[in-house]
Amino acid sequence: MRSLVLWLVPVALSAQSVALSFDDGINPRQQPQGKAWNSSILAALAKGKVKSVLFPAGKGVDSPDGLALVRAWGEAGHLVGNHTYSHFSLAAETTTLLAFEADVQKYETLLKTMPGWTPRLRFPYLKEGSTTEKRDGFRVWMSTHGYQPAPVSIDASDWHYNARFLDAENDSPGTKTAGFRQAYLEHLWDRATYYDGLAKQVLGRSAKHVLLLHTNGINAAFLSDIIEMFRSKGWPIISPEEAFADPLYSMKPNVLPAGESILWSLAKEKGVTGLRYPGEDDIYEKPKLKALGL
Repeated sequence: MRSLVLWLVPVALSAQSVALSFDDGINPRQQPQGKAWNSSILAALAKGKVKSVLFPAGKGVDSPDGLALVRAWGEAGHLVGNHTYSHFSLAAETTTLLAFEADVQKYETLLKTMPGWTPRLRFPYLKEGSTTEKRDGFRVWMSTHGYQPAPVSIDASDWHYNARFLDAENDSPGTKTAGFRQAYLEHLWDRATYYDGLAKQVLGRSAKHVLLLHTNGINAAFLSDIIEMFRSKGWPIISPEEAFADPLYSMKPNVLPAGESILWSLAKEKGVTGLRYPGEDDIYEKPKLKALGL
């Protein structure tokens, strides 16, 4: 029996799976559609029986309406993590370590009583520090304050697709929806397989992936399709707790500037060549959408 158990462990570790995580996007003071987007995303998660985690920027939800949108996530059984109050980049020269720590604490004061609250931090822009002092200093701060990081393994450009999608909807409502749906699903699948390939290079196995999405219009429109796509490809949708239990997310890549997808950082640390920069927008995606008339 012991030999059977040992044989099964690598198989289990190599199977692809993905958790969905959401950042930003639900500032009702700036986005009149934010409430509708929030409801659509939560409805799609409920329909798919998927548990997720939300990381809203504190300044965007610091209003009765904004806090109500966040509360809806916790009441639906999802987690609510820390994304800082002001959405400062720790890689910016103007952001000091002390200011960043204070901003994280300001966010916690605002949202720590929310149902679903979890002391996990998603760095704004996925930037974890431009210097050793900031990167390592904040790692110490998190440890002493009981925080766990919330890295992503799969980074994507849903924000770019969303901007194009909303422009198209404003110009000609409904006429390009089908085209965007297919292009967007293909983009997410391309990113998933790219980062899964990096996982196999740096870990020797697939990861329990965490996908970065945003609470925006394109995900409100197509989240059910995203869930179905991953499942149809043989990738189960798992909870954030299960995904973050993967030892991958406890690793601390020794790179500067620090951040991006944790798999990308590990690949950079190991000297993997040909890495595409994670913040993909016009260079990679604009030609694809232009060729499709989107």
